[in-house]
Formats: sequence, C-alpha cells, structure tokens
Amino acid sequence: MTPMSIDARRRLEEHLAALQRSIALLGKDAGDPARRELAETQAALDRVARGTYGRCESCGGAIGRQRLLALPAARLCIACSVTAAAASR
Repeated sequence: MTPMSIDARRRLEEHLAALQRSIALLGKDAGDPARRELAETQAALDRVARGTYGRCESCGGAIGRQRLLALPAARLCIACSVTAAAASR
C-alpha cells in the first residue's frame, strides 16, 4: 500500500465515522445526500482495500493527487469527470 493510500484510508475512515454519527443523530432527517456520501466513502475504502484507489474508473488513468486530497472519494479523473458531466446535460 502506498503512503498516499494509507493517508487516504485514514482520512476516509474518519469521514465515514463522522457521517455515521451524523446519520445516527439525524435519523430520517439525514436525507439522501448524506446516505449517498456515506456509500461513496465506503466505496472509496473498498477501492483502497482492492488496491485500485487513485485510478479512474473510466479510463484507468491516475487520478491526480490534488483531486484526491480535495475529493478523497473521487472515482474519475478530471478529464473523465468533465466528459461525464457534459454527457449528462
């Protein structure tokens, strides 16, 4: 496991725990966005465990370090993310 993956796992686990606490406190009022974020965070942790964290799910290229620091659960590189956003319009 790379140092970046180790750090990402720690940050993702902390974020996951915070989300779980928030959802537990808010109950039904937590809403779908919180639950989606919880699922995305868990999926990122699964990618860390599989060794695929930091790889774009679309093109297979590397997701930039700065993007992962800003969005630790990112699934796509910036180029693929822009393409996907344009296609969904």
